[in-house]
Amino acid sequence: MDSKKDSDRGPSAQAPTPVKIVIAGGFGAGKTTLVAAVSEIEPLTTEAAMTSASVGVDDLSALPHKTTTTVAMDFGRITLDSDLILYLFGTPGQDRFWFMWDDLCRGAIGAVVLVDTRRLGDCFAAVDYFEQRELPFVVAINCFDGVLAHAVEDVREALMIPAHISVLVGDARVRGSAKSILIELVQQALVRAVAALGARNGDAARSTP
Repeated sequence: MDSKKDSDRGPSAQAPTPVKIVIAGGFGAGKTTLVAAVSEIEPLTTEAAMTSASVGVDDLSALPHKTTTTVAMDFGRITLDSDLILYLFGTPGQDRFWFMWDDLCRGAIGAVVLVDTRRLGDCFAAVDYFEQRELPFVVAINCFDGVLAHAVEDVREALMIPAHISVLVGDARVRGSAKSILIELVQQALVRAVAALGARNGDAARSTP
């Protein structure tokens, strides 16, 4: 009886597809803020108070009011459509926590690299990480106080971002802005997946006697 009910529900009643997205970037770039802004559930955070032990280790020169930092990950969830749910995993920014990245990124379809142009150098590690692993990603310039301090193309050039990778502008505090960044990433990851599938099918066809 249950199976008949399931068959009568139609396509719209199918369970949504869950996908994993990583939110990365330098220390204090806005990763925790973005996850909290878009998550439809109470986000899980692992924020710890910054103490004197971080003096000389974490550069707070551009972040004088920052009092906490992510020490493991942030987690949130957003439903983009009736058939697609994104699970968001925010990485810790400091290099002493990079050993966690492989586990956090396992199974992800793509990543967002958040950029704070006041500390552009902090983003190189994240860009290199995803390029080396050939994981689709977009770069999102976080406009603190709503100000775009540098032109998009200048940021692209400074970070040596290839033309096929989107460099976006947004505000991690604003749900609509953060959601648009995630949608762009999903679209690019889908295009890349379709292209890869086509290439594999083409290789298989050519190898068939």
